Amino acid sequence: MQQRTVTLTNKLGLHARPAAAFVQKANQFQAAISVRAGQKEANAKSILSILALGARQGDTITIVADGPDEERALAELCAFLAAGCGEGN
Repeated sequence: MQQRTVTLTNKLGLHARPAAAFVQKANQFQAAISVRAGQKEANAKSILSILALGARQGDTITIVADGPDEERALAELCAFLAAGCGEGN
């Protein structure tokens, strides 16, 4: 099991469009992946779970992955979030 933290840079955080893109990316990996924001924890492969985090721009979140491709999953998901989820900054 590994984890990394990242700060959300896109203007509206993990609202519907970036959350959906994040979940789509997370589902490409075999590893079990979760996201922590404050006291909340979400299944990274569930859009409703990710939206329930209410993560906004500037929030620091932790991604936890456990499985055969955990390192690659963390690298790609953190890079996606740090780059603004495809929305620019």
